[in-house]
Amino acid sequence: MNSSAAKHDVFQAIADPTRRQLLHLLVEQEMSVTTISGHFPMSRTAVSKHLRVLSEAGLVKEQKVGRETRYRMQPEPLLELKDWLSYYERFWENKMQALKRFVEEDPSENNVPANPRLVDRSPKKESR
Repeated sequence: MNSSAAKHDVFQAIADPTRRQLLHLLVEQEMSVTTISGHFPMSRTAVSKHLRVLSEAGLVKEQKVGRETRYRMQPEPLLELKDWLSYYERFWENKMQALKRFVEEDPSENNVPANPRLVDRSPKKESR
């Protein structure tokens, strides 16, 4: 079996919420597996498996420091994800612009009836 076939891509790697949390932890500083494991309610072995997936996707780099292996984030592979998502941003932008126009629209200017759900229909109490 080809070793590159076993590697994970960026999309697979970040699909898991635990791996996304791992990346978040490693943004600012490199950490050992022991330090990282202290942030999660799982075994060191489970954390190591998640780190292996991130490493295979190129999102983290390992470095031996004495007997300890430290991990740090490598953000470059995330550009692939950014490029892929940028195509779909135009759909979000159009929806957001339409929502902004709708929210800022003055209903009295456009003969738009008031939303009946927002009109207070409770009986008025007379004050004495």
